[in-house]
Amino acid sequence: MKNILIIDDEKSIRESLKGILQDEGFRTLFAENGEDGVALVREENPDLVLLDIWMPGIDGIEALRRIRSTSPDQLVVMMSGHGTIETAVKATKLGAFDFIEKPLSLEKVLLAIQNAMKVGQLVEENRSLKAKLAKEYEMIGTSGPILQLKEQIAMAAPTSGWVLITGENGTGKELVARSIHSQSHRRDKPFIEVNCAAIPEELIESELFGHEKGAFTGATAQRRGKFDQSHEGTLFLDEIGDMSLKTQAKVLRILQERKFERVGGNRTIEVDVRVIAATNKNLEAEIANGNFREDLYYRLNVLPFHVPPLRERAEDIEALARHFLSFFCSKESRETKEITPEAMSELTQYPWPGNVRELKNIIERLVIMTPDRIISEKHLPPTIHSRRRNPDRIPGVVFSDTGTFKIAREEFEKVFLIQKLSENDWNISRTAEAIEMERSNLHRKIKSFGIELKK
Repeated sequence: MKNILIIDDEKSIRESLKGILQDEGFRTLFAENGEDGVALVREENPDLVLLDIWMPGIDGIEALRRIRSTSPDQLVVMMSGHGTIETAVKATKLGAFDFIEKPLSLEKVLLAIQNAMKVGQLVEENRSLKAKLAKEYEMIGTSGPILQLKEQIAMAAPTSGWVLITGENGTGKELVARSIHSQSHRRDKPFIEVNCAAIPEELIESELFGHEKGAFTGATAQRRGKFDQSHEGTLFLDEIGDMSLKTQAKVLRILQERKFERVGGNRTIEVDVRVIAATNKNLEAEIANGNFREDLYYRLNVLPFHVPPLRERAEDIEALARHFLSFFCSKESRETKEITPEAMSELTQYPWPGNVRELKNIIERLVIMTPDRIISEKHLPPTIHSRRRNPDRIPGVVFSDTGTFKIAREEFEKVFLIQKLSENDWNISRTAEAIEMERSNLHRKIKSFGIELKK
């Protein structure tokens, strides 16, 4: 049952409203003056307040000001028999939902309450969705690299500096971008994402900058671009390393001048956008190869972030697995499942070439396809069994005497890649698909390790 607080010094108004509202199924509370009404709002947290303006002591406007200062989301409908436009405007600026003139009309009162309750419901749903979304994009982990990354985000997020996020596929670069946005002063404004690698070259400019009607075949109406849509918010340019040099030049111009023109238009549009870019490529190598503009790289690389691969924070695997298990059981309306210690050990031993995305996908598959409540070793995909890491010894790898983790990891990766290339007849595309790695990443690894491809 919804609670409505009536703050009015006239007993006849309170009594008449009580009868009407109780007949409609509401529970009513009463206050004879502004001071008592403000105190009742704090104590009872009503769903709606009907507040008279002209009362002894503090008037309705002052009472509204105090209510909003302690309960910013409180729904308030003002009532007055001496209302003026100036008073109504002042009440609206202070956050009143509606303004009803006395003598009160039953239809107007009920309509105002109905509309206010709908808005309150929408606000609550919006808050719930935001909380659910925040949980879905939560950064899970307590390892050193993740704690350091979280600290860097906390420092950089409140600023206006542009950000460049690097890291392998599936490490969670979008997660970092969303975390930066949610902790920034722009968090209540749009977060717009563009996957530069997924949009055809001939459409990327229209996607980013928008177009005017008739700008090209098929442009039957004006369309706002992503820069326009993200005004005062954040624009996330994912896989920016795949953007053409022509488009890079236009993006650079926007970053420098903060204005652009739509495709086929001549009107200059000014924007206030924070750009966060991400890539799985080595942009310095791309610059050297003439594939990426050096000036754009330095313009974006104001606040650099590197997202570590999952194999470099293996202590987070168990927490991530349990998080995804709970998430997908809830999402798919399945009974809560558990992972046996033996199965969890296998998951933590696996090198995860597809990083967090691969782990998330496998847990989702296990939730959906495992009929039992307990997920054991037998339910794990064959790849987990065949490629898990042995804690005592990795066959075929002879480690250097230096014993550093960095060198050991590089030696393991080199042997692993040679083995997989050999298994796939030294075909790079097939090998990249088999180990779930981007072809460009595999090329870079082969070059950095000095692996000689066999014909």
